[in-house]
Amino acid sequence: MEAHFNFFNMKVDILLGLQWGDEGKGKIVDALTPEYDLIARFQGGPNAGHTIEFNNKRYILHLIPSGIFHDEKLNLIGNGVVLDPAVFRDEINNLGIPVEEIKKRLLISNRAHLILPGHRFLDAVYESSKGDAKIGSTLRGIGPAYTDKAGRIGLRAGDIMRSDFETMYKKIMDIHLKIAEIYHHNYSISSFEKGWFEGIELLRNFKLINSEYFVNKLLKENKTILAEGAQGTMLDIDFGSYPFVTSSNTISAGAFTGLGIPPSKAGEIFGIFKAYCTRVGSGPFPTELHDDTGDFLRKRGAEYGSTTGRPRRCGWLDLPALKYAIMINGVTRLFIMKSDVLSGLQTIKVCTSYKVNGVETEEVPLWYQGEIVPVYSEFAGWENNLSEIHDYNNLPENLKHYIEFIENQTGVPVTLISLGPNRNQTIFRR
Repeated sequence: MEAHFNFFNMKVDILLGLQWGDEGKGKIVDALTPEYDLIARFQGGPNAGHTIEFNNKRYILHLIPSGIFHDEKLNLIGNGVVLDPAVFRDEINNLGIPVEEIKKRLLISNRAHLILPGHRFLDAVYESSKGDAKIGSTLRGIGPAYTDKAGRIGLRAGDIMRSDFETMYKKIMDIHLKIAEIYHHNYSISSFEKGWFEGIELLRNFKLINSEYFVNKLLKENKTILAEGAQGTMLDIDFGSYPFVTSSNTISAGAFTGLGIPPSKAGEIFGIFKAYCTRVGSGPFPTELHDDTGDFLRKRGAEYGSTTGRPRRCGWLDLPALKYAIMINGVTRLFIMKSDVLSGLQTIKVCTSYKVNGVETEEVPLWYQGEIVPVYSEFAGWENNLSEIHDYNNLPENLKHYIEFIENQTGVPVTLISLGPNRNQTIFRR
């Protein structure tokens, strides 16, 4: 497999999802890693689930960057990530790579905030308090950890080396327990703490660095860097379908604050999207299918959350949302995932605009502004098995027409087509 990209020197390329997450970012980061010196996660936490398949094995990464399986490549958990030590410990143990080797490949920002045991139960407290307005949180403590970060009471990875670390920890946990009491919840934290402190001890054996200095030093040395996003653009705290969003900036701008690099260092911005749409949890989804076609996509695409295991909601491709995400992120190249899942459908639909309260528009509205009805264009499907195709020219004509329609509508080239979960089921296209 050969990538045909003209990479910029002294620039950071950014790879991110353009939908509601689960686009397949892990597979593509793994496939592109040979082109880079450093793979860096810049936001999110263990709510991410990046799936990688090779050598007949399947791995799910929640915190560790997706370049970890490549020898002599560096990986960084950046300052914008919220890190759960217990999840980190489990992930390290399940990689199938000796810990001493992982230590050579993985660096951690000392400014990355920690998810505490109290954040886990506060996530459940806040979600249950919403009643029918639940947002569909993964209950991994992500939101409360970012809340404490903004409230300036959080603990950071670098704090674990302080002599008064446990005193600091206890003060924050006392605050969390008092908040839980307000909501009439009583939690025992002992079940959370054992694994958490074991994770803290493991973290102390890794390199905790001033990552902003490290990343900018690599840029001066003309090293290549890929920033790996988590979740998706439509889950961004500012520009997603609020309040049904995550707690961080999932867009390309988040890479600059999440790694400590200036915007002038942006190189290519790779936008990943599925040939259809999926969503986990609550929130608006204009093209959602509640019929046999939706079930077909879910079963064929194995659409179940890699972090939560929840069935994903499935629907047709939403072009207004896709063009919105391209605009917000400044996407320079599009990567289309799971085209193979559409094989066997006689007719494929694409939403090209919305009718909002009867008025047609191509703009993404604030979701509570009224009834949103998708306006569709239809395309002929294809019956072919795509799993063994490795050349764009050999794709079914109807699939090529579908891809070229997307290119014409968005004005951005589709330069990668994924046709299956394995790292080798990928076509790179000029």
